[in-house]
Amino acid sequence: MQTGRNDIDDMIVHEKMQAALEYQSEAWADGRADGIEPEIIADAALVLAMRETIRIHGEMGAEAMLDSLRSRMLAGEFSPERTVQ
Repeated sequence: MQTGRNDIDDMIVHEKMQAALEYQSEAWADGRADGIEPEIIADAALVLAMRETIRIHGEMGAEAMLDSLRSRMLAGEFSPERTVQ
């Protein structure tokens, strides 16, 4: 029974992530429409994300997240050429 609960929880997290990515994409498009360069939008998004991560998890938690992101980046997870199947 617990396995089914974890699957449902994972699905909910996945759906929330998809919704959050859509919100971020809309904000990105709005910034671009206002003439803000992509590099500035990206930097602002990372600054805000780090501030919130540190607020929620502290500096050690933020550092762990950065380590995880680094590994995922090096694995190609965020590459624009990557196709998800």
